[in-house]
Amino acid sequence: MSTLEPLVVYEADSRGIVTLTLNRPQAFNSLSEAMLDALQAALDRVAADETARVVVIAAEGKAFCAGHDLKEMRAEPSLGYYEQLFAQCARMMLTIQQLPQPVIARVHGIATAAGCQLVATCDLAVAAREARFAVSGVNLGLFCATPSVALSRNLGRKAAFEMLVTGDFISAEQARERGLVNRVVDAAQLDAEVDALATRIAAKPRVALALGKALFYRQLEAGIETAYDDAGRTMACNMMDGAALEGVQAFIEKRPPDWR
Repeated sequence: MSTLEPLVVYEADSRGIVTLTLNRPQAFNSLSEAMLDALQAALDRVAADETARVVVIAAEGKAFCAGHDLKEMRAEPSLGYYEQLFAQCARMMLTIQQLPQPVIARVHGIATAAGCQLVATCDLAVAAREARFAVSGVNLGLFCATPSVALSRNLGRKAAFEMLVTGDFISAEQARERGLVNRVVDAAQLDAEVDALATRIAAKPRVALALGKALFYRQLEAGIETAYDDAGRTMACNMMDGAALEGVQAFIEKRPPDWR
């Protein structure tokens, strides 16, 4: 890859579907500091774009993402450096969750360590049948602590912990069964499946998606009474939005909604 080519390719279409493609295939799209910066900048650009309705995170080459760049990490072994690096990565992961737009991971090849964390952090994930997933830092003596945050919020506790303490790979189908990905398809159908899912989401009112996504993650971290209070307020505010009022009226009148 030429040094002039971007580390993250940004593409947006007329439907409001934004595709961010990790573009460091020679390094299995590992999350170097520069890659984290590029992905953060792309996500910040999406957040500021009111025409963006859904985001797809994809990758070039044989792998989706092999996690942090271990050579770069080993070159500067200091506590301060490592704390800064993991804070940088956590900020990027939190930005995905805090975006008003739903984010879909398009996964092929391997997704390991922080790459597996990236899949778990995305709101939705579609995987090719040959994709594989692992949080394999423990094999190097490094427990995947930051990936465990996202992983444990996707999988059941015992399934997540087993991955973390063995470092073993799981298949795409096992990932689907355990809740890490939504759908598994043949590689030839991956783009079509991702596009179909993104298109369905992009057709929904942007305000409803933004309110709903924010509430979804807030209530997961709250007690049940607080969650219901928050959900009720969110739904009441959503109901006052013009898109919801039109949608309900259209249902009553047995016609398609006009969300122009």
